[in-house]
Amino acid sequence: MKYIIRILFIIILGLIGYGYYLKQTVGNEGDKWVGLGVLISALVLMPIFLWHRYKNKKLEDYMFKFDNKKDEKTENQ
Repeated sequence: MKYIIRILFIIILGLIGYGYYLKQTVGNEGDKWVGLGVLISALVLMPIFLWHRYKNKKLEDYMFKFDNKKDEKTENQ
């Protein structure tokens, strides 16, 4: 899975770099390549990365629990 993430990341960097190159040489043609790279990174790469990173973790350890806050004693108030 990490190889797929790395390959996608390289493809996205290539799309964004190609878009900036076209923007410098042709004009507005590079905007769609940069936008495609950003769109793929947001809708494809980020969910795959988050799923790969947190697939074997307990998410309850990272969540805030409201019950623990009620048990705290505030002596200085």
